Amino acid sequence: MSQSIRVVFFDAANTLFHVDGSVAEIYLQHAVQFGFSQTPGSLAAVEQAFSRAFQEAPPPIFAATEPAQIKQSERLWWFDIVHNVFYRVGMFERFDDFFERVFQVFEDPGSWRLFPETASTLTQLRARGVELGIISNFDSRLFSVMRGLGIEQAFDTVTISSLAQAAKPAPKIFQLALDKHAVDPEEALHVGDSLRDDVEGATKAGLHAVLLDRQGGHQSSGVKTIQTLDELLPLIERLSGC
Repeated sequence: MSQSIRVVFFDAANTLFHVDGSVAEIYLQHAVQFGFSQTPGSLAAVEQAFSRAFQEAPPPIFAATEPAQIKQSERLWWFDIVHNVFYRVGMFERFDDFFERVFQVFEDPGSWRLFPETASTLTQLRARGVELGIISNFDSRLFSVMRGLGIEQAFDTVTISSLAQAAKPAPKIFQLALDKHAVDPEEALHVGDSLRDDVEGATKAGLHAVLLDRQGGHQSSGVKTIQTLDELLPLIERLSGC
């Protein structure tokens, strides 16, 4: 390859950081406090229902443009998903109060944990003069999470679906992120944990793409794969012909 990688984009959740516990555990813990009747099979039921509801949800793209309207649209989008979950596993009287609580929980940086190598990887990339950005379908709560985790200053740009009015894997969100850095697609690399949203989306937009497969379960040929972010720097050096 003749051109160096000038920008590295990252997905956010499950790439740079993860929920402390699991989404289903947090849902269930707070639902019980608001009157949900837990059974031995509740956790597995919530996990299955959340996976299905999240997959069936429309992309988080909204017509709203004002910040307050965007935040309200994000909240309603998540309300529909969580309502779908408990419609399947058991609705309870104080559901609205529960949702208000749990929506705030996921905005709290204390609910998230950086992966062990995240901070050092970002520091090393910046030391090499690489620009950094985020491309994520996370909502605007991402900004408070990043601040609380201490990684906000590492990034030159943050592009999220609700503000971009485009969601991964659509090429538009990747192009908007590229435009912020004034680089061509072949000068950029995107790293994420989703084969569809991150790898296929970035590749179709012309970027280099790397799948972060922490469990080592992906077997598809032709996909550049790493298991931790520690493996990213040597891979970038190979791509850049260093």
